[in-house]
Amino acid sequence: MDTLPVIILKRGKDESLRRFHPWVFSGAIARMDDNIEEGNLVRVLSHEGETIGVGHYQIGSIAVRMLEFGCDTLPEDFFTTRLAEAYRLRQSLGLMRPDNDCMRLVHGEGDFLPGLVVDLYGPTAVMQAHSPGMHFCRNEVARALSELPGIRSVYYKSDTTLPYKAHLDPVNDYLLGNYDGCIATENGLQFNIDWLRGQKTGFFVDQRDNRALLEHYSRDREVLNMFCYTGGFSVYAMRGGAAKVDSVDSSAKAVALTDANIELNFPGDERHRSFAVDAFRFLGDMEPGSYDLIVLDPPAFAKHRGALKNGLLGYRKLNAKAFEKIRPGGIIFTFSCSQVVTREMFRLAVFSAAAQSGRKVRILHQLTQPADHPINIYHPEGEYLKGLVLYVE
Repeated sequence: MDTLPVIILKRGKDESLRRFHPWVFSGAIARMDDNIEEGNLVRVLSHEGETIGVGHYQIGSIAVRMLEFGCDTLPEDFFTTRLAEAYRLRQSLGLMRPDNDCMRLVHGEGDFLPGLVVDLYGPTAVMQAHSPGMHFCRNEVARALSELPGIRSVYYKSDTTLPYKAHLDPVNDYLLGNYDGCIATENGLQFNIDWLRGQKTGFFVDQRDNRALLEHYSRDREVLNMFCYTGGFSVYAMRGGAAKVDSVDSSAKAVALTDANIELNFPGDERHRSFAVDAFRFLGDMEPGSYDLIVLDPPAFAKHRGALKNGLLGYRKLNAKAFEKIRPGGIIFTFSCSQVVTREMFRLAVFSAAAQSGRKVRILHQLTQPADHPINIYHPEGEYLKGLVLYVE
């Protein structure tokens, strides 16, 4: 095997890597071989010439995503081994059962495969690359996925996830198998999955446990599900015995998908209504006391640090409106999926919104992502989903 091109770090810039943090920032690099191209596998050396490990190079603030430490190259069975371990973890979590066939199989750094996300929907694996290196490895990853039990097709979808600076032509295609439609089962409920045209990989599997908790609180309540997308929270609220469920999303396509999922599980049930309208406008126009359970699960308000200030203002504004309008004795499920918004920042934004409303508010639960979205203990940035369940007097 050819020797890998080399990146040498500045003096003292190997400390975080020796603690197994998987990112090399561009400012930590002293010099690098001239022949390195974006997406290449590279060998990272300390300033003194000691091998730190190997990873994928890319242009940007994060210059290398480390794949292995303490070696000069990757073993030939690297992807086979790592994907098999990821599969074993999901088996041990009890997620692979007749009433549940959708889950995250690979969660980037959380499964020691930085730059790669794979979600399972029955026999189909939907793969996304978040780095040029994983983009170039897509066929090798697909072959390794095909060796896992039950996977009959692999769809590659990275048109919205590859770094824009990479100047790569997005490739959305079946690397294995064909599209024959999909209805996935989550905790005994069924959902239409559209990985071809839907957001992310077609469904937000990271809210599975939080949807189940919402079901527990839904009996006899009047529920408002904001930013409903596929209607996951709405379907669980219906099964939980809600008196009524209203779903709101600015996207007419999302509302249509929500309606389809409600009909799939509760055909002809008149408890559900849907509205294709801006969330802030809907909250502003609705009468106070119309609902006693409100779900706030917006898209990321802050996708990068430059948007952090405005993002926190958005979370505060959204939650303040919900505090203002919810019925006394109501419950709010509120979330942030912005990675740059820490748990403390989000809680402070919600606290400020509560203080603005003047309502008495108590925290019932502090929520996070489920176990199939594991957090690499050496990479705390992987904890992206934050949530609170609040009781409002």
